[in-house]
Amino acid sequence: MAFLSTILNRVVATSVITGAVALSPMLSAIAQAQTLNGAGATFPAPLYERYAREIRKKHPELKVNYQAIGSGGGIRQTIAGTVDFGGSDAAMKDDEIAKVKNGVILVPTAGGAVSVVYNLPGVNKLRLSRTTLPAIFSGQIKNWNDPKIKGDNPGANLPNSPIKFVVRADGSGTTFIFTNHLSSINGYFKGRVGANTAPKWNLPNVLKGKGNPGVAALVRSTPGSIGYVEYDYATKNKLNSAEVQNKKGEFVAPSLAAANSALSTVKFPDNYRVFIGDPGQGYPIVGLTWMMVYKKYPTPAKAEAMKKWINWVLKDGQQYNDDLNYTKIPGDVVNRVLQTVNSNVK
Repeated sequence: MAFLSTILNRVVATSVITGAVALSPMLSAIAQAQTLNGAGATFPAPLYERYAREIRKKHPELKVNYQAIGSGGGIRQTIAGTVDFGGSDAAMKDDEIAKVKNGVILVPTAGGAVSVVYNLPGVNKLRLSRTTLPAIFSGQIKNWNDPKIKGDNPGANLPNSPIKFVVRADGSGTTFIFTNHLSSINGYFKGRVGANTAPKWNLPNVLKGKGNPGVAALVRSTPGSIGYVEYDYATKNKLNSAEVQNKKGEFVAPSLAAANSALSTVKFPDNYRVFIGDPGQGYPIVGLTWMMVYKKYPTPAKAEAMKKWINWVLKDGQQYNDDLNYTKIPGDVVNRVLQTVNSNVK
């Protein structure tokens, strides 16, 4: 009986140990479960939402929430420390970076085109030259049948009606990309409006939409209007996009290929902050978008979750960029960024 009792005790002990070993990965996963909250630019929102869904397939323990509130809001919340990461299409300035008490790394995640969208019944193709486009958005051109617009579009049935301008109501990286380009090619626009996330437009007939979705909705519902949105919002909302003249003198419609062409010559400095005003080729109104990641997080688990997120975005996540009309970050830049993140995020 003593012998039988000993055997039974060993079986029970072994079962307990085996059960504990089997449960340990599950308990570990539960212990490591993390939620990351981000907020900022609407420009990459469709892409970040896709990233957040896809990463759960590989890392079910990691949940990522992203609130599209505009680049200005993303920068403010990053400075305030109320998010785990921010999003912006306008790279943080030196004085903004200095306000982030836990330090910050700018992580480029994608690039893309900003479309000049319009609602002009009877006009399905619109060309805007390097002199005409800035003149429209600086208020020099106020009517659709202005001689400069007619000169860009011979034979087009342009109405004798006022232009209705649709701009962003919020601080916006999309606005920065747009105004940065116009400021780079036109001195009058630069002096009157300038490159800014929230410029003073001083335009007649101005409508303001919140985020890219708000601008897209207003243009779609307002005949005689013109505005600017990230390219994917233009395609999803079936909006007409103008062909814009580039530095070579070519009229180019926004597309993924034309954006890739424009961004192909971009050089990334050590802080990964670049401002693309007037690229030498391709579609000229293009920019990058960044996640703003802290160097120091409140817990090691949060820091590890953030590194896991960024590593996935720049390795696995880039495959989804093309699907949503965003450009990818070049492989050599990805390697540099990941080295910076993995070495500095604590």
